[in-house]
Amino acid sequence: MADFTLDDIRRILRASGGVDEQTDLDGEHFAGTSFADLGYDSLALLELVNRIEREYGIQIPDGDLAHTQTPREALTYVQARLTEARV
Repeated sequence: MADFTLDDIRRILRASGGVDEQTDLDGEHFAGTSFADLGYDSLALLELVNRIEREYGIQIPDGDLAHTQTPREALTYVQARLTEARV
């Protein structure tokens, strides 16, 4: 099973939610910036979940990723789910 990184979150956000001109997904503060401040709403997070489930073959219970506020929190959550799936 593939590793999941912040680059994967960036790639999925760009592909599914688009990027506003003022949004800097490559900036050094990206990982700790809230999804709301990055311009991503609950619909964009739902698409993020759907793509992660398809690409990485894991199930994310409804609403779980909605409790993550930043890309770093989402990364930690998904990495834990991937680790669980490997066991």
